[in-house]
Amino acid sequence: MSRSALAVIRASVEPLAWESEFFGLASGIVRFSDSAPALDMTQLQPYERVQAKIAAQDTALLDGLQALGFRLVEGEVELSLAVGTHNISPGLDVADSADIPGLRAAAGVFSQSRFRAPWYRAGESERFYAQWVENAVRGSFDHQCLVLRDSTPCAGFVTLRQLNEQEGRIGLLAGRGAGALLMQAARHWCETRGLSRLWVTTQVSNRAALRRYIASGATIERSAYWLYR
Repeated sequence: MSRSALAVIRASVEPLAWESEFFGLASGIVRFSDSAPALDMTQLQPYERVQAKIAAQDTALLDGLQALGFRLVEGEVELSLAVGTHNISPGLDVADSADIPGLRAAAGVFSQSRFRAPWYRAGESERFYAQWVENAVRGSFDHQCLVLRDSTPCAGFVTLRQLNEQEGRIGLLAGRGAGALLMQAARHWCETRGLSRLWVTTQVSNRAALRRYIASGATIERSAYWLYR
């Protein structure tokens, strides 16, 4: 397909300051807008890594970005569920600073995220999510981290963020065989804050997570692709 046959992509590239510093890689993200100029190489060249997230059904954007050198990295699915009422607390603890080393180690399960090699250095995905869960314990970005201790100091955890007066979001959830308890804890957390809807996103390839969320009452709301250049 020729470039002339492709739809014009109207977008700007916004610097990602935190990611640039964290990964040591000049990073930006494509922001689409009908009022923006046509996206071209002059906007992309200052960055070592440019990210773009598009709706999975938007094949015109997919084709146009690939023509500019973007490559598909992963697909993701966003789900939501009603929080409901009378959610019983499963007894998870609010994580504190003493839990951080164990939580950082447990975040190693996220090694195959979109921050994996070859787009980022080996081990960077684990380091990114280890920092995420630590930030959640400290109340930065996500507001709280709940930890399941069971017979070990960290048998699972879930990080949570209040989006607005009605909605919350799961940031990270990990714990082999503990998914039902972690989802119950997330719903209870939302109910105590008067929230009525809970959102969560996972990779298209993570069938275990998709099965768990759907079994917990979630429905698929939308899907998207991440592309990098």
